[in-house]
Amino acid sequence: QVQLVESGGGLVQPGGSLRLSCAISGSILSLYAMGWYRQAPGKQRELVALITSGGSTNYADSVKGRFTISRDNAINMVYLQMNSLKPEDTAVFYCYVGLHSHYGPISDYWGQGTQVTVSS
Repeated sequence: QVQLVESGGGLVQPGGSLRLSCAISGSILSLYAMGWYRQAPGKQRELVALITSGGSTNYADSVKGRFTISRDNAINMVYLQMNSLKPEDTAVFYCYVGLHSHYGPISDYWGQGTQVTVSS
């Protein structure tokens, strides 16, 4: 069983930076994808960034060059460094873990979300 707890959200001015952290409890012994989704009011939840057990990363076009996803496997943490923030980045950000076998998906896990507000 996996549990996720996000932290690091808050209010920041346009052009500013925030670093989101996600603490992951439970052992992950399968293939995985870890990352961040976000959901703005009235919109669907969308992928922001993912990192896989193989080390590959994937970013939404809207955040490429501004956001960086990273992980620390030793302490089961995943991070999202967000630079050059824009008002349109305002959303609730959710940490995500998807566990997979070689044959298909096993289970998905979600954090409770952390609010990021970009406003002057």
